[in-house]
Amino acid sequence: MQGQIIKIVSDLYFVSFDGEIYPCKCRGIFRKEHIVPLVGDYVLFNKDKKVIGKVLPRKNEFRRPKVSNIDQAFLITSLVNPNFSLHLLDKLIILMELHKVEPIICITKEDLLDEDELIRIRKLLEYYKNIGYKVISNQDLDEIKRLMSHRTSVFTGQTGAGKSTLLNRLNPHWNLETGEVSLALGRGKHTTRVVEMFELFEGKVMDTPGFSALDFLGYKKEEIRDAFVEFRTYPCPFKDCLHTKEEECLVKKAVLDNNILESRYINYLNFIEKDVK
Repeated sequence: MQGQIIKIVSDLYFVSFDGEIYPCKCRGIFRKEHIVPLVGDYVLFNKDKKVIGKVLPRKNEFRRPKVSNIDQAFLITSLVNPNFSLHLLDKLIILMELHKVEPIICITKEDLLDEDELIRIRKLLEYYKNIGYKVISNQDLDEIKRLMSHRTSVFTGQTGAGKSTLLNRLNPHWNLETGEVSLALGRGKHTTRVVEMFELFEGKVMDTPGFSALDFLGYKKEEIRDAFVEFRTYPCPFKDCLHTKEEECLVKKAVLDNNILESRYINYLNFIEKDVK
């Protein structure tokens, strides 16, 4: 039978199949071959013996938290308290691009900004819309529910950005503690200790203890470059150009012409110079 792991507790793997949940063990060979099943994995299992025999190929996987086969990530982005951060937003977007996960920018706390600052930030976010990213508000519950339908989602963002508040509004039965969110960035703790996947709005959502691996370990500078989707609009005349030094680089020209957001380019330079090991 083919099922999907929805929760892992110690060495017990809870597999969902045909509306039922089966607590399973793994074949002994998994340890020998260093196979580590993740929440989100599709597996072949024996429902009578309750043994997982094979982990099927993954669409993607993350190191922290250990999850796989995610379709989209709602990036819960506070406009104030904590302050709006383009650096963090771009890092999350690029992280998702590298893992083939669609990022959806979900802004919170609009009502706490004065009008001039709100206009400034909305202009910045308009750029992200123009390069192809969805930008929504945490007040757009119907739109969020629509986007979640038939997809596997995660929610992540700065501590205090409003992730748990939003999830509680979407499903009050969860009753998650507010003030702490999925992405702790090393400065907070989430009450969730076990990754678990739930069905919601004809889709699936994972509640996780945190996306704490925010580096680009294992990725090449060229991969980071290619994850900046707007760079593709300006085919550089130089083969394998990293858009850093060449005077005639079309990407650098687009930045100077204000066709590429300067903060995005600065963040790109920061990522390839500091975050790629």
